[in-house]
Amino acid sequence: MKEKVKKRRKGITRLSSKNQATIPVAVLEQAGVRSGDPLRVEAAGPGEIRLVSVRARIDRYAGAVSGAFPKGYLRRIRDEWR
Repeated sequence: MKEKVKKRRKGITRLSSKNQATIPVAVLEQAGVRSGDPLRVEAAGPGEIRLVSVRARIDRYAGAVSGAFPKGYLRRIRDEWR
């Protein structure tokens, strides 16, 4: 006997009994999110959940304070740790 396969609508996912959901690859690519990226989960209102890439915020500010230390300072204090 042939099993009846439920047809899924594009862009629709279900929450599993373990509270897990599969995010469509096209959506991940459009958002620039990859497997293993850290995401912050927020309640955006009734029936809405927002996933926010934590890495995007880190990348935005990484290196923003260049020139804050004199040349060679960080190398010298790192050498103290050894």
